[in-house]
Amino acid sequence: MASSTLKIRDKTIFDGFFVKYILKFIFRLWFKLSGWKTTPSAPNGAGITIAAPHTSNWDFIYALAAAILCDVKIYFSIKDSWCKMPVVGSIIMWLGAIPINRSAGGQGQVKLIKEFVERHKEQRVFFLFTPEGTRGPVTKWKTGFYHVAQDCGLPIFLAKVDFINKESGVFHSYELTGDKDTDVRAIQESYKRICGKFPKDQYPHYTGPIPTLSDAEAMVMRALYSFKGVATKMDISAKAKLGELSTTMLDFLIEKGILEQTNAPGDKHEPTYRLTFAGRGCLLHLYPTLARS
Repeated sequence: MASSTLKIRDKTIFDGFFVKYILKFIFRLWFKLSGWKTTPSAPNGAGITIAAPHTSNWDFIYALAAAILCDVKIYFSIKDSWCKMPVVGSIIMWLGAIPINRSAGGQGQVKLIKEFVERHKEQRVFFLFTPEGTRGPVTKWKTGFYHVAQDCGLPIFLAKVDFINKESGVFHSYELTGDKDTDVRAIQESYKRICGKFPKDQYPHYTGPIPTLSDAEAMVMRALYSFKGVATKMDISAKAKLGELSTTMLDFLIEKGILEQTNAPGDKHEPTYRLTFAGRGCLLHLYPTLARS
């Protein structure tokens, strides 16, 4: 295969009869019998997709099932030398490979993804990344996915395979703020609420499901998210359109570690509040997208 033809393949296994009909029927039956389900809705368009936590080979099977059931095409990065191999290369490309040439002057994945998205603006396409990089225990994420999303101008789709709730698919479409450290930390906090098959091996570590929250409490969290810094109770109440906001509700959210008071105790000024990173992580599960107003 000539290097000039190494582009993302437009038609893959996900466009064939076998996946569209036969495999979809098998996965639908399997999910029904096993009690698994897909997330409520898959985002439209293209996105850089995080697949986490990754502690088992079963993660891929459940993620693949969710993608097929939601009519999503998956692509993954691989060294272009694999794609140049006779027969094997054609199969890898057909499975959805993004051939990456890392040599000087070679096409990078950003250029390939941009070209593909331009050709298929209306298609539901997930470009898959595993920030843990391995099924074994790790102490940090590889954050290349963030730079690819930033350079491509695409959102980051947060995908999960939750073995406690038996749910697989994308639960949030994250719009980058430009602050990498804050974005990555908020995203990681959301993954602390997802249980992998082997939770002791996942990073970040599993801390339990999101706390049960009322609609009003979720609205308070969303209102706080819209403020870049801190906000007073009056600010929050006006933004959330809740009328009179009780201090009891705010105290409850503080107790749950979802928000914090930023004034020092005894400060005579009106108390101000902000979301903790744990609160930001929980919020990503409550709303499929969160745009700043």
